[in-house]
Amino acid sequence: MEESPDPPFEEIYKQLFDDIRIGKASKMKYQNLFVVEECELPLIDLELLNGREFEREECKRKIAKASQEWGFFQVVNHGISNDILAKMRMEQIKLFKKPFNEKMNDKNLKFSVGSYRWGTPTATCLQQLSWSEAFHVPLTDITNSSDLSSLSSIMEQFATTLSELAHKLARILSEKMGYRSKYFRETCLPSTCYLRMNRYPACPISPNVFGLVPHTDSDFLTILHQDEIGGLQLVRDGKWISVKPNPEALIINIGDLLQAWSNGVYKSVEHRVVTNKAKERFSTAFFLCPSYDSEIRSCFEPSVYRRFTFREFRQQVQEDVKQFGYKVGLPKFLVSTH
Repeated sequence: MEESPDPPFEEIYKQLFDDIRIGKASKMKYQNLFVVEECELPLIDLELLNGREFEREECKRKIAKASQEWGFFQVVNHGISNDILAKMRMEQIKLFKKPFNEKMNDKNLKFSVGSYRWGTPTATCLQQLSWSEAFHVPLTDITNSSDLSSLSSIMEQFATTLSELAHKLARILSEKMGYRSKYFRETCLPSTCYLRMNRYPACPISPNVFGLVPHTDSDFLTILHQDEIGGLQLVRDGKWISVKPNPEALIINIGDLLQAWSNGVYKSVEHRVVTNKAKERFSTAFFLCPSYDSEIRSCFEPSVYRRFTFREFRQQVQEDVKQFGYKVGLPKFLVSTH
């Protein structure tokens, strides 16, 4: 009998599933999963950055505007060919189709120990459980690898290009704040940034569990490539909206650290992934992160947020999840609460 690639969600989290079957589970706002409009994110053509001066400035203005008003936008002509995107997805699917036990124990992947993750170990109810599995791979694992496999080769092309794009976008957002420096280039190094390959298996009890629970990203900037299945949703004007998939575009979203650095000008927006009863979903994300000891401070005074290190921020997030079951994030670092 062929071994399943799916993590044993219902076996390991049996108590949580039993609770919902007997009606004992805390009431999740399931109705919110249905009160959703589909939208297209602001679409920005990065080819304009190679155009005349007024085209370049208009493109930068659109990037800053979307970051302020949406916290999310999508880009085309981003420098990654459709061929690389297709090969990356193909290698990702091959990786995730390995039997679950092999993914848990495979030392041949040459990723750091603990790179493979699934579910939510801290979950005490279904609304805290993420029905997904992922490989979290630091950039240094990719660029310094001696592995000659097709996965390693395409990951390096993919990650290197995404890293350059992330730095380019961070520089543009910095300049639009009137702040020219090498801050992001000096702070966000290959040793601190990482790639995350995600798989969301088909979920028999969808929509009673999330693929990825509602959250904001604990980084400066995230670049996401998703497939055509859909499932990504974000908060806009106080309600959840569903992002229409565009497999040729990359999705950019602002992280908590950039919101703090910009003094609240750029918005880190809550988002989630919903499950699909019939189809699995794949996505790959690049996270632009600083070192743990990097100090995050607003680029303007008076500052909305107090200064903090990335280490402090991550520790606070872990404490909040342990205490409340979810991340609180930046509100814990407001000057008025310190």
